[in-house]
Amino acid sequence: MQPNQLTSGDVIADRRADYAKMLDESGEPDAAAELMEQALELAPRWAAGWYRLAGYREKAGDRAGAIEAYRQTLEVTPEDIFGAGLKLALLGDVATPGQPPSSYVERLFDDYADRFETSLVEKLDYSVPVKLAALVATTGRNYALAVDLGCGTGLLGPEIRDSVARLEGFDLSQNMLSKAAEKHVYDHLAQADLSLAPDATGLFAEGAMHRADLVTAADVLMYLGNLESLFAAVSALVVAGADFAFSVEDAGEGDGFHLAPSLRYAHSETYVRALCLRHGLDVAAVSKTAIRKDGANVISGILFLTRKAA
Repeated sequence: MQPNQLTSGDVIADRRADYAKMLDESGEPDAAAELMEQALELAPRWAAGWYRLAGYREKAGDRAGAIEAYRQTLEVTPEDIFGAGLKLALLGDVATPGQPPSSYVERLFDDYADRFETSLVEKLDYSVPVKLAALVATTGRNYALAVDLGCGTGLLGPEIRDSVARLEGFDLSQNMLSKAAEKHVYDHLAQADLSLAPDATGLFAEGAMHRADLVTAADVLMYLGNLESLFAAVSALVVAGADFAFSVEDAGEGDGFHLAPSLRYAHSETYVRALCLRHGLDVAAVSKTAIRKDGANVISGILFLTRKAA
């Protein structure tokens, strides 16, 4: 049995976990937690089970119990594919990490790839690719080489393709890249980890630095906390006079970023402007807008169009 399996490997434990899920869905998280504890007595190395128990305890108002279960999740899977460390940060048990675990983000989008576009576009009114492309179009420029960071399934690519001679896409999730390839829009697709130092991201394996005159990042930065390394990577990627268009979730007032209950990061306009200044990017346009729904809530974002100083 592998510790990251979504089933425990024990038939009785799985049955109790299924009943626990039913109890939680019927509004009985206390009872769900009790049954999940019984399942974990039979399968104590089941990481996904510990993560589920933590969620039930959270809903039941048992903060200490939730923390203990998230810690157990991390003990079983130190690579943290479930994002338990982020949950512990939200509960105040540990400091907010500057970046989420790459293993968590990769697994999240590998699992999400098949239903990504249906969920976002059709159900959550996701609009960033269209709005970001419209912002880029205001420049009136045609670009020799555009690099789409965190390209996902390739929603932005078709929106900018007509004004780009060559289009490269990079993403952490191989499953998302496979979906993007089906669109036949990108000239090159490859895996990259934007949370790493610039020379370790994978962005420069297929070409020289300072090669792009357009870089885009549609709803990518919310899966990064501290953006210093990302902006350094963009500075190494672009030529003088290049445009960098991107979106963030709006953190409101303040000069930093924070981790939201969604396990995404929100960044303030002040924080982003300071980064632009440090990395030689002139802010050409800023647009505050709704970017998607999250359940019954509308998520506010900020779109930026910036240009690398000559």
